[in-house]
Parts: sequence; C-alpha cells; structure tokens
Amino acid sequence: MTIAGKLDTHRRMPQTPHVKWPQKTREFQNALMDSTVWNGFKYRDGDVVIVTWAKSGTTWMQQIATQLIHQGADDLEMHKLSPWLDFRLMPPEVLAALDAQPHRRVIKTHLPADALPISPRARYIYIGRDGRDAVWSKHNHFVNLLPEFYDALNNKPGRVGPPLVRPPESAVDYFRDWSIDFGPPANPNFWDHVRGWWNLRHLPNVRLVHFNALKADLEGEMRAISEFLGTSLTEEEFRRAVTHCTFDYMKAHADMVAPRGGTAFEGGAKTFINKGSNGRWRDQLTAEECRTYEARALAELGPACAAWLAEGTDENSSSLV
Repeated sequence: MTIAGKLDTHRRMPQTPHVKWPQKTREFQNALMDSTVWNGFKYRDGDVVIVTWAKSGTTWMQQIATQLIHQGADDLEMHKLSPWLDFRLMPPEVLAALDAQPHRRVIKTHLPADALPISPRARYIYIGRDGRDAVWSKHNHFVNLLPEFYDALNNKPGRVGPPLVRPPESAVDYFRDWSIDFGPPANPNFWDHVRGWWNLRHLPNVRLVHFNALKADLEGEMRAISEFLGTSLTEEEFRRAVTHCTFDYMKAHADMVAPRGGTAFEGGAKTFINKGSNGRWRDQLTAEECRTYEARALAELGPACAAWLAEGTDENSSSLV
C-alpha cells in the first residue's frame, strides 16, 4: 500500500521525450471563467486535471480521482480538495489551500484545450456526454442557482462578455436557445470543446472517459482510471472508493462533493446532485430536432468522435482510429 496521495513510482507515466506537447494559443473569458489564472500555475508531478464542457460528469470524476488518490477515505470533503481553478468567484484562500496541499492534487476546469496549458507533469481526464443530456443537466443547474450568485458573477469586476442570465423554465426552450450557437454565454462552443480534447487523445497523459461508461460499469472504469493515474490501492480500499463514488453515496453526502458545498443552489447541495440520468430529452424534443442535432454532431466532429460522444464507444478501439 502506498502513502495516500503519492504517485506510485512503479506505475509512473513513461518518459516521452519526442512528444510534441500542445501550446496554449488563446485566452477564454466570460462571466463564469477566466483562463488567465492558469498562466502562472505551477504544475506538480502527478497533478490530475478533470475537464468537461459542463454537466458531463465533472463532479463525479473529481470524486473518483480524489477517492483513488486518497485510497477510499471516509468523510472526504472533495469540494474543498478539488477546486475549479478558472472559476471567476474562486476565493484567494482556496487557491492558497490548493498550493499548500502536500498530496497529489485534483483540479477542475471547463476550458477548451487550446486555452489551457498542457503539462507533461499532469494527467488529464476528459469526460464526454451527449450534448442533449449535458444541456438538460445544465438547465437544472442554472435554473436553481440563487439570484445572489448571478449578481456576484455579473457584478464582479473584470467580467468579459454579456452577463449570465437565468434560463427559461422549460428545458426544451433552453435547448433551443442553446442550439443557436451551442455554448455561449455560459460556456465555450460545445463542438469546439469536444473536438479540441478529442484531438489530444493520442497524448500519453490524456484519457477520454464517457459518462455512459461510468454509468454502465463504474467499477471497471475506476480500475482503468486508477491504472491511468498510477494509483495503488488494496482491494478493500478500492471497493470502498467505488462505494463512495456511487450516485446514492454522493447524493447522501452532497454537501461534501457539491461545489462550494451546494451553497449557491436553491435547496442546497442535494439540488446540485440531481438525477445523474440520460435521455430526459427523448420525449420532449421532436424527431426533427434530434435529427438536426445528430447531423450537426456528425458534421462538426466526424463519424468517430460523434459516435463516441453519442454512445460512449471506446475511443481507443480500432474502429475509431
């Protein structure tokens, strides 16, 4: 058994001197995010960066990585250990606490690949989810944010772009609004985001995971993620970690895993840990709307990436190369 939070030296990522590491080429800033905070960030060996467009399993993967690193620890306040670094309302003391962590760190971001410095010292996990499922979850997220949260974001000095506004009550209307430009003002363009991280899947320190795969086989996916991260747990520790990453456990301990302990949401943390389900759009969108979305996915992403995003097909399979 290794010391909690240490990188297993027997399973380190192999040296890759000939890899051409991508460079950050732009900043991304809006009412929610500010990519400039990463410009002076000092990566450490073993840092884990969890990346999603939004509402694609971010908190779930933060919990998984944190549990694997801390060997299935009980009563772990994940939301304090794993901050959203580029969030505009991140208090300075949270960043100081991240810098002071003596163990491996787990950091969250929603940035596009070209707006984030990619370091060979870190490992990146990108979670994909069908855009319709992500938007339905995103609607629940933003419709339940407290008014004072919107005020704090919109009135914080340095905001770039339009203010963040509360969405319509209908998730269908929200999807239709989203389908105009697929992202802004709250998020980057959905297709650019998915495509950018998909194009980095060949890097030895980048792993793509699909929301559907986590739902279908949490234990199997966690074993694969543990191997990727180089964590080492006893079987008892691993079983405990899996239990701590189930939806039921996370819902029951929502105040320990939801961002900011759920204080930004009407109804608190249990509102944030909502359903974790897919397909809520199936009986609400028209057949034509679904066909239009799927055709756009194919045109934007190509057949391999579009299939992975829709179905969770193994991105490493020969059919996708």
